[in-house]
Amino acid sequence: MVITRSAESAISWVSCFGLCPSIDTPISRITSTATGWTFEPAIVPAESTIFEGHFPGYPLMPGVLLIESMAQTAGWLVVALNKFERMPFLAALKEVKLRTFVQPGARLSLSGRLLHDGSGFAVTEAQGTVEGKTVCEAEITFRVTPFPNSEFRRFMTEFADRVAFPKEAVANG
Repeated sequence: MVITRSAESAISWVSCFGLCPSIDTPISRITSTATGWTFEPAIVPAESTIFEGHFPGYPLMPGVLLIESMAQTAGWLVVALNKFERMPFLAALKEVKLRTFVQPGARLSLSGRLLHDGSGFAVTEAQGTVEGKTVCEAEITFRVTPFPNSEFRRFMTEFADRVAFPKEAVANG
């Protein structure tokens, strides 16, 4: 697979909403397919501290975690397209829509697509779906800069290894 800087560039993955052992992020694993990067849909856990108080007797995935999941999906796309040379930092959210509730047991899939990359900014769009229906979407802008230091870049590449990031696709891009 070749990754290019075009409107067709896209990434998808499964989110585990920060519940992965020793990984403080919504991302669990990334795999490569002929049509793009994809994850099998994640099952929103039935029991989790994220549901405490959100809401008693009617647990729902917090909207802020849906937004974080979309931002990380789109952010990793930007990291990939920049071949681990530059880091995206969240700059703006536009047109955020949380269309319906996501409940425990739902199979949530996330995807992202690059709309623009240049002048130190990347504009993406991201989407979450359950059973093929859109549950959340947003246009997300990132400030893209060189990694602030080698330790931060090393952390990102080690994390990419843990989530099976398809680096061979990046190398071919």
